[in-house]
Amino acid sequence: MLRLSWPQVLSWRLRRQFVEPAEGSDTVEVARRLCGVQAQVASSADLALAVRLGRRPDTGPALWESRTLVKSWAMRGTLHLMPSDEWPSYVATLSSLRFWEKPSWLRGHGVTAAEVDAILGSVGEALGEAPLTREELVDAVIAATGDDHLREALTSGWGMLLKPLSILGGLCYGPPRQSKVTFVAPAAWLPGWPAALPSSEQAGPAVVRAFMGAHGPGTPDTFNTWLYRGGVRKQVLRQWFADLESELADVEVDGTPMKLLAAHEDDLAAQKVSSEVHLLPGFDQYVLGAPRDLEPLLPRAVRARVSRTAGWISPVIVHEGRIKGVWEVKDGELAAELFEPVPPFDDKAAHIGRLLGRELKVTVSPGRS
Repeated sequence: MLRLSWPQVLSWRLRRQFVEPAEGSDTVEVARRLCGVQAQVASSADLALAVRLGRRPDTGPALWESRTLVKSWAMRGTLHLMPSDEWPSYVATLSSLRFWEKPSWLRGHGVTAAEVDAILGSVGEALGEAPLTREELVDAVIAATGDDHLREALTSGWGMLLKPLSILGGLCYGPPRQSKVTFVAPAAWLPGWPAALPSSEQAGPAVVRAFMGAHGPGTPDTFNTWLYRGGVRKQVLRQWFADLESELADVEVDGTPMKLLAAHEDDLAAQKVSSEVHLLPGFDQYVLGAPRDLEPLLPRAVRARVSRTAGWISPVIVHEGRIKGVWEVKDGELAAELFEPVPPFDDKAAHIGRLLGRELKVTVSPGRS
C-alpha cells in the first residue's frame, strides 16, 4: 500500500489544480479539472481562474457565445461555473438528494410540497432559450399558477426555491440584461444537452472520479461533504464508490486509509513537498474541496479566520500546502496576516496586483486566533 504524508498530498493537489505551476489553458479546462469554480462572489471566481491561467480570464464568450461554460447552483447549493458538457452528470448526481422534499426544508421556506411542485412546473414551462429576468420569471409563475401567495415566497429568498429546479437540470443563468440576472432552460440554451439525463447510478461514479482527480486522495465522507454537506444517503454513496472500485487504489495518508485513482499512484508517490508561497482568493476550490476540519491544511486554532460566519471563506496564504495566513485587498493595499512564518512573497503579491489590474502596497502582520 502506498504511504503518503499530508504535505505531499496537498502539494500534489496544488499541481493537479493548476496552481503550481499555473498551467491552465482556458476557463473551461480549469473548471473541468476543479469540478467547478464557486461563483457566489464573481470577483473571487475570476481570481480563482486567473491564478491558474496566469492572466485575467474572460468568461463571457464561454458563458454566452460558445456556451461551453454554464453558471448555475450546484455543490452545497452554491453558484458554480461548470463545463456545459459535464453539467448533466452533476445534475443527475445532485438530483438524487431531493432535499426540497423534506418537511424541515419546506417549513423553513414557508411553502408546501404542492406549492413547490407548482413552482417547479411553471418555471419549467416559462423558461426556454429566451432569457427571463427574476421579475419576469416570478410574474410567469404567478400567471401560470394563479396563486399570488407564491409571490412573497419567490421574492423573499426566492433563489432557494429555484435551486431545486437548477439541480433537476431545468434552469441555469442566462446573459445579464442591463446588469439584471436572467435565467434560461439548459435544454434550449446549452449545446449537446441530452434528450434524457443519465441516472444517478451512472452519473455518481463519474463525479466521484472527477473529484478524486483534483481533490484526492479521498473517502466517501470527504466526497459527500464536498458534494452537499453529507446529504447523500450512505447506501447510494457506497454504491458509487463500489462501481468505481476497479479504478481505485488503497493508500494511507499519515496513517489514515483513503482511496486514490490508481492511475495517479506513481505521480503522487513522486510528488515533492512544495516550497512555494501561493496567494489564493476567497472561496477557492483548494480550500472548498477539503474537509473544514483537515488539521494538516488548516490548523484548528485559526480555522475561524478562514471559514468565517455566513459561509464566508477568506483569501488564504498557502505554503508547503498548508494555510499559513489570510489576506485582503483594500484601499490599494494587500494586507496579509500570518499564522505561521512563510518565505517572502512580494513577487506573488505583485502578481495578484497585475491580475487585478492595480498596483498594491503589501503589509504583513502577525495573525490572531
